[in-house]
Amino acid sequence: MLQNKLNYKNIILASGSPRRHELLKELGIHFTIKVKEVEETYNTNLKGAEITNYLCKLKAASFENEILENDIIITADTIVWHNNKALEKPKNASEAIKMLQDLSGKKHTVYSSFCIKTKNNEIVISDETNVYFKKLSLNEIEYYVKKYKPFDKAGAYGIQEWIGLIGISKIEGSYFNVMGLPVHKLYEELMKI
Repeated sequence: MLQNKLNYKNIILASGSPRRHELLKELGIHFTIKVKEVEETYNTNLKGAEITNYLCKLKAASFENEILENDIIITADTIVWHNNKALEKPKNASEAIKMLQDLSGKKHTVYSSFCIKTKNNEIVISDETNVYFKKLSLNEIEYYVKKYKPFDKAGAYGIQEWIGLIGISKIEGSYFNVMGLPVHKLYEELMKI
């Protein structure tokens, strides 16, 4: 249905995330992947969705002078927000273990934003999901980090992986938002194009 609507459009997903690739594929959209190196720095005064909105726009801006009439660029960003700060991707195993220990037994919020940019338009949409972790043992955390190496994931975990299966007791909001893309909102916006 959506593919018919976008038949003559060139959809470009500007993300290296395998999870976003999979989710877009599941929507039934034909797309290409084009990732640009963008330094993801932002003003530390930004909070929650302000960060992901800003970073989406920053990534989309890197395509500014090369968008053709039929192009639709999609960028996205996700953070884990806990104790009034952003948990981004861990740099190593000890940082990942520390993040998961901080999240253990508590609630945190996952913010994901996407930007849809065309030659004449740009919109940014965000979503938020509350995630509740049970109390995780150090053994569980160390096992997960060693086996799954979650160094490409905000907050050092993937909800769809082992740690999500055994550790997440409840979520409020979109599961797919936690995976990195609020596809229900993306679908709505693409249907308007």
